[in-house]
Amino acid sequence: MQNATEFSFNATSQKTSVIIKVCVVIPLFFVFLCCIAIMLHTFTSHRSFLDSSRYILFAHMLINDTLQILSSVLLFLCAMAQLRFALLLCVPLLFLSTGTFQNTNLILAVMSLERYVAIFYPLQRPTFWRSDRIWIIILSLWVISFTFPITEFFLGKQNPAADVLLSHVLCKAVVVNSLPVQGLFRAAVSVLFFAVVAVVILFTYVRILMETRKLRQDRASVRKALHTVLLHGLQLLLCMLAFTHPFTETLIVMHTKWLQEDIAFFNYFCFILFPRFLSPLIYGFRDQSLRKHIQNRFARHPQKVRC
Repeated sequence: MQNATEFSFNATSQKTSVIIKVCVVIPLFFVFLCCIAIMLHTFTSHRSFLDSSRYILFAHMLINDTLQILSSVLLFLCAMAQLRFALLLCVPLLFLSTGTFQNTNLILAVMSLERYVAIFYPLQRPTFWRSDRIWIIILSLWVISFTFPITEFFLGKQNPAADVLLSHVLCKAVVVNSLPVQGLFRAAVSVLFFAVVAVVILFTYVRILMETRKLRQDRASVRKALHTVLLHGLQLLLCMLAFTHPFTETLIVMHTKWLQEDIAFFNYFCFILFPRFLSPLIYGFRDQSLRKHIQNRFARHPQKVRC
């Protein structure tokens, strides 16, 4: 009788925990979508944004991070509900989540390089950095970002006899890509992405800083570019918080008696989800032109503004 009571209590406690986690994530998700929708609508409503490589790249980052958070939240809800579904549906969702996660870092590097090009080649930009050709760079980023998760999946040497339509699994990367070689490949790719992006941001920051000291005129625009590159470095650090989860899990296990699923949620919310919410919003609402247009939109149509 006591065992039945304890089981009933544990089941109720687990359901309550799941409800609380969902109620924390979903409202933030919709607030994020609301802010992104406002910014993207502002971009498409003003031709000046569409003629600027800088704003095109930023709009691309907003779309990419929206897809990343959308796929991440879907995977989170499936994990909370312990849903099992076919690999045919699970693998593309994992590809989207991983590819867009890595794509954010590449976009930050390209946005820093765009500021570098704008400072050092203000009158005659290279062809690929013009607003009508920037889509070539954007397409290249998508190809690079999705090459690595696809490669990681096929490193697993999936059984050709397995029917992807009938094989139902928990849709988690650690379940689908569970081999040691896949984990090693994933870690190597993460280090490579971080190193490349960090070097690019550091290079552009130092070069623009040196240019600031040389120029006697138009220092304001150069300093603004310098602050933008520094902000990209902050965004990179926020994105890289996702890779601290092995250390945070160890610390939490040592100092608390949390359940494994609670530790996983804490890491997911604090080091993956929240930085993704924060990063584009900081950059977007910091921009004076974008913020001015958004304020004007709210001032002119306060009763019509909806998320």
